[in-house]
Amino acid sequence: MKLLTHNMLTSKILKNVVNGYPLRINAVKTEIKKADFQPDFIARMIQKIDYKALFQAAETLGYSEGLPKVEFLSDQDLNENILKKLHEILLEVEVIEGDLECPETGRKFPISNGIPNMLVNDEEI
Repeated sequence: MKLLTHNMLTSKILKNVVNGYPLRINAVKTEIKKADFQPDFIARMIQKIDYKALFQAAETLGYSEGLPKVEFLSDQDLNENILKKLHEILLEVEVIEGDLECPETGRKFPISNGIPNMLVNDEEI
């Protein structure tokens, strides 16, 4: 699971969950999978993601060095070094094994072979 995907996942479907975001990452295995650098794509995506949640996920996985510790990034913050670091975090860091944990209920969703299983049981909705 790439951190770009993680940034969009929520457990809001669960019973008694108000927000369910951001899900905590409990990684057992991560890998770096190289991808072509596309600065225009990264600059567009940074406008659509929750930067605070991305920074938190990167910090949890040990990849936050070189990122500004701010609530959000503006266009003025996006120099080439920051874009390259965001590219690495969004598109190259991949959680292979572990789980995602709902911040409100503690419900865990397994990640296996890089794929998060967000299916819920009928009694959980």
